[in-house]
Amino acid sequence: MQYTEIMVRYGELSTKGKNRKSFIDRLDHNVRQALHNFDNLVIKASRDRMHIQLNGEDSDLVMEQLSKVFGIQNFSPSIKVDKSLEAVQAMAIEMMKEIYQEGMTFKVNTRRQDHDFAYDTNEMNMEVGGAILEAIPDLKVQMKDPDIILRVEVRLNGIFLSYKKIDGAGGLPVGTAGKGMLMLSGGIDSPVAGYLAMKRGVDIEMVHFFSPPYTSQQALNKAKALTEKLTPYVGRIRFIQVPFTEIQETVKEQLPSGYLMTVQRRFMLRLTAEIAKRRHGLAIFNGEALGQVASQTMESMAAINDVTTMPVIRPVVSMDKNEIIKIAQDIDTFDLSVMPFEDCCTIFAPPSPKTKPRLDKAREYEARLDVDGLMQRALDGIEISEIKVGDEFMNDQAEAFAELL
Repeated sequence: MQYTEIMVRYGELSTKGKNRKSFIDRLDHNVRQALHNFDNLVIKASRDRMHIQLNGEDSDLVMEQLSKVFGIQNFSPSIKVDKSLEAVQAMAIEMMKEIYQEGMTFKVNTRRQDHDFAYDTNEMNMEVGGAILEAIPDLKVQMKDPDIILRVEVRLNGIFLSYKKIDGAGGLPVGTAGKGMLMLSGGIDSPVAGYLAMKRGVDIEMVHFFSPPYTSQQALNKAKALTEKLTPYVGRIRFIQVPFTEIQETVKEQLPSGYLMTVQRRFMLRLTAEIAKRRHGLAIFNGEALGQVASQTMESMAAINDVTTMPVIRPVVSMDKNEIIKIAQDIDTFDLSVMPFEDCCTIFAPPSPKTKPRLDKAREYEARLDVDGLMQRALDGIEISEIKVGDEFMNDQAEAFAELL
């Protein structure tokens, strides 16, 4: 069946009162970004609904992309007919014959925007329902919880019929809760943290630390590919790569190995906070889960957080690993995350990192270093790019190589 339009119903944003218009405007922007590959779409957002005119685009592909945009409660593909009862009845019968199975029940639900139309909602329900029963005598009417709800929308520009209601991603439109920086590694947890932050309306920018030659170009590409996996929820995401080689080499050479991880993480957090200030970010997000590794004990978090007063938000902090893996599989980041390319969080890993580092010791050891100079040179070397839906970074050779490792 060739659909002509997709009608989108809003999610939580419908409860936002005075902020409603800004939420709808942001959702409209995000939908346009997420569907930028479909040249023929016409998108119109009103107070209660968003209407996406397909103009010949593949409805299945559009709906697949649309299902990932946060802020959408559900949507329905629909078919437009002329504004006449006969046209509605004919299309209603065609649609019901396509989906009818023995024993099914149905009802007709009419909404009327055009109050000058000749039939009111009750009359339309009766006339359309009667025509369907005449054409399919075995079909039964059931007003409460029927198998099929045929929706008829009488609008100024035509009448639209639909029977499917497809769940959206829910949540809030990305960007309505402000901007945050996500510390993106190549692992399982940080992309999940980014996904959960975006679901609550946060516009995230990825901050990724890389340390050539100890980390490879493929490791950097993997982080970009993980970012691409999250772009369908918003359309595009900025990727900020921060050179970290000098800091890691300096820390390894000059500090006790037990505090190597703690001081490195302090540098990472300090750099991310500075980048956030420069780019008007309000908070830092990461994928830390309490007790999972040495840097994620309460004592380690306290010693590392000491370097900034900016909020550090950990969406997966209380989750079990299996819970995190389940979300990673659902959002299709898991297989990429487990590809064995080293990142800067794993190189130079000490054999016995401190799980309960002392804050005074971390400060003492760090004072031996040229913190300002190391910070400035890293900030001077950052590169910022924009990653869009459909961008590719991992080639076949890289994936084949990963399978051999």
